[in-house]
Amino acid sequence: MRIGVALPTDFTRLSQEANSVDTLIGQVKELADAGLSAAWFTQRFDHDAITVAALAAREVPGIDIGTAVVPIYPRHPIALSMQAQTAQAASHGRFTLGVGLSTKSFVEQTYGLAPHPRVRHLREHLEALRSLLETGSVDFSGETLVAKTSLSTTVPGARPRVPVLVAVAGEQTLRAAGELADGALPIMSGPRTLAEYTVPTLTRHAEAAGRPAPRVAVIVSGVVTADVAGARARAEQNMAPYKNLPAYRAALDREGIDNPVDLVAIGDEELLAAQVAAYFEAGATELIYTQTAIGSPEDERRTWKLLGELAARG
Repeated sequence: MRIGVALPTDFTRLSQEANSVDTLIGQVKELADAGLSAAWFTQRFDHDAITVAALAAREVPGIDIGTAVVPIYPRHPIALSMQAQTAQAASHGRFTLGVGLSTKSFVEQTYGLAPHPRVRHLREHLEALRSLLETGSVDFSGETLVAKTSLSTTVPGARPRVPVLVAVAGEQTLRAAGELADGALPIMSGPRTLAEYTVPTLTRHAEAAGRPAPRVAVIVSGVVTADVAGARARAEQNMAPYKNLPAYRAALDREGIDNPVDLVAIGDEELLAAQVAAYFEAGATELIYTQTAIGSPEDERRTWKLLGELAARG
């Protein structure tokens, strides 16, 4: 079983460090020592996720690295291809690029941009990016972007080709991931939803497009802790914004739950192990754990240790 952890796990704690990049690389070493399969980096407004992933790969052999996720706004696919291929060469083939959309209001308020039709832009971005990564060039003119190169974009050593995963929740993003990428990063997708909707929909679109069986790297949350009430309160605060966003609300409704915190495994080792088993039985090819810091630092290490042991058992 492939199990990874998304970093940073605690943004507040990281902001208090003298050097956040050193801290993140140190955490990747801990994940590797615990037997985790991968370290995934989340993009916010501070460090650059792809850059840190590349640095971590150079410092820590034997663990895969990736982004979960980098928003496609405001990055042009040519610029994103440069970064991703550089990380792939630096990691000697251990990098996965996870990308996703941002909400319309976020793009408008943050970058002052009037977003294009969101799914159309995602599809065109993926088409251009795929050409860049597969052929070393692009000549694309769409409704939402233009991407044309006059020189080769191939980075020597960036092999195998950088795999691209797309953050998904609903039908349109699943279709884009199945047809134009190597797989998906389902968010707010419980085991029932994953088995009955997410995996079948993704697989159907991939097969129709003549694509290989897609990767399904599910973003899940959980922690081993005795402070169940405290950890649940922190998780509920972290996940509150997702509750009313339409795509995530629909995913929660499919699972039959109202509060997204009900997707989080908070408790003993048996509970977390059961969550892991349920997701793999539902069709996940790998798991990416978030919110492992909602307990104490000691709880987080216990969680990483257990996840590493579960990964080793296969």
